[in-house]
Amino acid sequence: MSKADNMLAILWLLKSRRRMTAKQLSEELGVHIRTIYRCIDALCISGVPVVSEIGRDGGYSIPEHIKLEPLFFEADEQKALLHAAAFAREAGYPSEEPLNRAVSKIKRYTNPEQLERLERHKNSIEAIHPPTASSLTRILHEIEAGIDRQSSLEIDYTTGYDGMKQTRILDPYGLVHWKSKWYAVGYCHLRGEIRCFRVDRMSDIRHTDNTFDRPAFSPREYVLDSLLSGRGSESNPHLVSVHIQGIPQALDDLCSHWLLSQALVDRTAEHAVFRLDEHTLYTQVAYYLLSFGGKIRIMGPDELKSGMIDIAESLLKYYQS
Repeated sequence: MSKADNMLAILWLLKSRRRMTAKQLSEELGVHIRTIYRCIDALCISGVPVVSEIGRDGGYSIPEHIKLEPLFFEADEQKALLHAAAFAREAGYPSEEPLNRAVSKIKRYTNPEQLERLERHKNSIEAIHPPTASSLTRILHEIEAGIDRQSSLEIDYTTGYDGMKQTRILDPYGLVHWKSKWYAVGYCHLRGEIRCFRVDRMSDIRHTDNTFDRPAFSPREYVLDSLLSGRGSESNPHLVSVHIQGIPQALDDLCSHWLLSQALVDRTAEHAVFRLDEHTLYTQVAYYLLSFGGKIRIMGPDELKSGMIDIAESLLKYYQS
């Protein structure tokens, strides 16, 4: 074990057993007694009040009035951390190795009863995400390094399905995981404004010598605001009221959509009314509504019904050709 692991183990033992000699600690941890002395010294230097008593019943202890709870977790807290780690792994969390080390420490420093419970509940909650390519993990590491150093990155980026590869300079402010995709949010030197970039469309990353000061900024809020920017206020002239009739189960799924849930104005068992900006409605939502088939019916506006007819006819011609 590392020195930090040994120090934490000593803290755990002294908290659970009150008083132990250096010999007892060395036998329990399987390390040389000189390692125990060095770790005790390091704990004292770091501010932990380890009390040393000499004599036959002497040993090391931690005063009763000293609270060390922040260093330890209750059984439910341990289980929650393990479940959170499982979600992070499935999402393609780039620092999986240190995450696994942290989980190992949680298991190592728990008592047998808690450990048995952790193993029993280890797979009680799971998440399913598409597998993350190893190349994407490497790129995520590079972006994280740029965020940490506050240094600009030169990226090769492909826009859209048929877009050309471009070289961009990005000041990375943060990473956002949304709908099984990773997005890097930061200042784009080419566009002269904050933009978000899909990490899976980056083919290469190079660090530069240019540094930046990160502003007070929430990448998560930026991504959500950019996706929902068309909502606006009731007075926004570009907002269109959409009235949809359908079976309750289909409307439930419709209203739980990440975008439509934000645009919902009114809902009954078989009716739902949304307010959406025209661009989003005809370029994104119309295609999504087609996937419900005959389970829903567009009651208005008529322009949306005509648009969906055009989309369906164009798809029919495409697949007939």
